[in-house]
Amino acid sequence: MTKKIFILAFTVLMMSTSATMAAAVQFTLRLKYPGNDAVTYPLQQQGNKLKAQQPLPLDITTVTTAEGEDLRLSVTLTAHKRTWFNLGVLIPTDYATDDCDFYLPGFWYHKNLRSPREAPSFHTSKDWNFREDRLSSPLAGVYCNGSALTVMHEFTPSTPLTDALTTHQEGEVILGGSTSIGYMGFEGSSGHAALSFGYPYMETPRRYIRKLTLINPITTFAQLEQGERITLTWLIHETKPADYGEFVAQTWLYCMAKLNPQPLQPLFTPDEAKDQLANYFRKAYVDQYALKFHSGHGLRIDDCKPVNHVQIGFCGRVLLNGFNTLEYGEAHGDAELVAQGQAIFDSWLQHGLTAKGYFKDDFHIANGIPTDQDIVHSIRQQSEGVYAVLHYLRYEKQHGRKHKEWEQKMRTLLDNMVTLLKDDGHYPRKYRDDHSDVDASGGSTPSATSTLVMGYKYFGDKRYLDAAKCTVDYLEQNIISKSDYFSSTLDANCEDKEAAISAVTATYYLAMVTKGQERQHYIDLCKKAAFFALSWYYLWDVPFAQGQMLGDLGFKSRGWSNVSVENNHVDVFVFELAHIVKWLAQETGQQQFAQIYDVIRSSLTQLLPTKDRLCGIGVPGFNPEVVQHTQWDYGKNGKGFYNDIFAPGWTTASLWELFSPDRTVGFLTGK
Repeated sequence: MTKKIFILAFTVLMMSTSATMAAAVQFTLRLKYPGNDAVTYPLQQQGNKLKAQQPLPLDITTVTTAEGEDLRLSVTLTAHKRTWFNLGVLIPTDYATDDCDFYLPGFWYHKNLRSPREAPSFHTSKDWNFREDRLSSPLAGVYCNGSALTVMHEFTPSTPLTDALTTHQEGEVILGGSTSIGYMGFEGSSGHAALSFGYPYMETPRRYIRKLTLINPITTFAQLEQGERITLTWLIHETKPADYGEFVAQTWLYCMAKLNPQPLQPLFTPDEAKDQLANYFRKAYVDQYALKFHSGHGLRIDDCKPVNHVQIGFCGRVLLNGFNTLEYGEAHGDAELVAQGQAIFDSWLQHGLTAKGYFKDDFHIANGIPTDQDIVHSIRQQSEGVYAVLHYLRYEKQHGRKHKEWEQKMRTLLDNMVTLLKDDGHYPRKYRDDHSDVDASGGSTPSATSTLVMGYKYFGDKRYLDAAKCTVDYLEQNIISKSDYFSSTLDANCEDKEAAISAVTATYYLAMVTKGQERQHYIDLCKKAAFFALSWYYLWDVPFAQGQMLGDLGFKSRGWSNVSVENNHVDVFVFELAHIVKWLAQETGQQQFAQIYDVIRSSLTQLLPTKDRLCGIGVPGFNPEVVQHTQWDYGKNGKGFYNDIFAPGWTTASLWELFSPDRTVGFLTGK
């Protein structure tokens, strides 16, 4: 038979007793009684019923219907007596596993081989199942040489989504209440790929519970009382995408159509959100050292007291928050904030750069400001530092204030970046002041592109634009064309959202400063990268159990995004992505981009702490970071809560950018 998915065979199987077709789909029932090991029963199709060789304590019927291009599979279980069950389904294909790439949105890309073996990946196993709330859409898919198959859990609109607390993290576990969460996964160890799914959830062959920590598997069992029934529904969908990138794009559009996420009623206007966030500037400011900064990394959620960990870029975004403080202070006549913002820039100009001209990236300042030779630079943090300073310089110039020394420092750093650029157009992920590589990986390259474009716009130096174009040539050939977005998160080296967002941002910046066919080419690249970036953003609301704070607060996960394969929690990382996605909708006519923009913009302030609604954070305005929406944590508190340590510096900066949509456009267009 030709290499294809046997949707037709699946349909026939549901309607007949054909032994040939029965091999195409496999159903498995696991039954558990308290105190006993579970017993597994392979099921066979008999008419519209599923039967085992032994009598079962429940009836199982199936109904399949064609629904447009989908096949809807509904399975109804009716209990004759109290029963604890787990139902599994497997759809084998004739795809050779080695030729396949898998996709579980926001968690699994290709074979997850960019991730270490301590996280879910093909390094550890070719068979995996995961609880659905790990996934930004409750879907699993496989792609192979121009053909693809997906399966999505379809929830009944009239039935509230629920979850149940459990007593154990591994083994066979009877659920203590109702849950909507099933599982999604795949098998490949036989040499051919299969999609696996079922209800309630199980996680095999290992369970990922915290950063780089895999433990024993879990299988959960739901309870049905005598006469009680439950109907489970899945949508099976076959496509013919040209490559894996098109598969992810088509599947994201498919999920948007099926899940149709709608905007929330925002809790704050943009100005109200900034008013709350400004309390972070007031309470997190540290001025007892030579370098002034807002403490943004390693704070406790219960008291939010400043600490001495300084990061110029991602987790702290010291200079960007310094600029936001100054800008907000002047707009609101707050002299204290104005003085803070200016003091931050003055201190970093004097003490925050190496002799070579790079920012001092990441250190604990209580131990002293590190010497140049002790600093390891990251191209991402350096780029984020220049980004902040150039915005500051443009703002100051607009207000009649010039800073020649800062301008010279930025020319030096940008010149360094031109020199640092490799012949093939990539930047090392980490390096030292003498340009020796610490991590030569090119995955963080696009984080530099926007900074180089900004340097070109501010200083008019075409070398910076040429360097930016070289980086996107590398990006196109090695990341976008291969659909391989990785290595941009500072504390993880794996498949991650931030790499895709960097690619979107890089190509957007070049599209904004070029014309004609060249501009259109960058728009096309931006659109391709956007599908991957958006694939990390939740299109559904995962359920929580009563007593899990996020659920009790009414938190909706739609519009929030998973972080990476290593760090499996949601957060407010968006920065410029939202307004770029809105721009893409206008440029490409892809209206789903406008829809997700509305969802993201309306959703991300749900947990912003205020005096009367602290959301589990000790101080108003300190927006939470590690939002634990599934059974994964950094070691504290688990699903429905936060880790005890967080980094509000970057969350403040991200939300501020979300609500400052004209800032970048103004810089790049001069308006």
